[in-house]
Amino acid sequence: MYSLLQRLRSLRHAFWYGVSERIRWTRGAYQETPALALCELKLEQAERIAALRERYQVQFEARMSAASSINNYEYLELLDGGWEESGLVRPAGGVLCDIGCASFWYASALQAFFRPVRIVGVEVEGHRLFRDGRSRIDYAAGYLAHLPNARFVVADYAWYEEPADLITSWFPFLTPVAILAWRLPLSLLAPERLFRQIKHNLRPHGTFFMANHGPDEADLAERWCSAAGLRLIHRQVGRGVLGRERMQPPVLSWWAHL
Repeated sequence: MYSLLQRLRSLRHAFWYGVSERIRWTRGAYQETPALALCELKLEQAERIAALRERYQVQFEARMSAASSINNYEYLELLDGGWEESGLVRPAGGVLCDIGCASFWYASALQAFFRPVRIVGVEVEGHRLFRDGRSRIDYAAGYLAHLPNARFVVADYAWYEEPADLITSWFPFLTPVAILAWRLPLSLLAPERLFRQIKHNLRPHGTFFMANHGPDEADLAERWCSAAGLRLIHRQVGRGVLGRERMQPPVLSWWAHL
């Protein structure tokens, strides 16, 4: 049951979502101005980034802005530390599908860590317009320009069908508060259907990796995953020195078929 205020907000978001989907405006791929160097980092942050650069042979700031580069290093750190602490074998090769990828600004971090043969980012609101007159698909095209094995798909993953060896989802929308804060209508909130589709698309020996906002949201996701026929392999709190300020620490979890 939704409150009257939530319903009104949802109607407004539905209107603008419908407008952007009908117009499908694009100005072409947008390339960020490379930062080249990351300044004003704390010593432990600089040391951690240096270690990630060496281990994964990356330098995000050579192609991206400082903010985007640091965000990619943060996700790479979560993956690096999470997999090491879990003791699980890191998947390599195959098809990686990421759910709710926004502009897929972190595709480079996923590519560096997993080295998939093919990588797909699925975003339900790929045509959102921004104040600079560009759309989300413009930004995604820029972030993926140097990744020939990557593509950006505008679709609702709850109805998307494509098998994958590894499925990832960073902070999926599980509650009305979360989806409305992202300015999306409540009609797109369908977590039960989402996790059933993840189970359907995940290949028999594949892995589903998810990050949630805090333990309460992770508990909610765990119930839906179990109901969909996914088996929890491991769960832990994500740790690192590069993390942005969050109200809740990220909780990482790994899943497989029952």
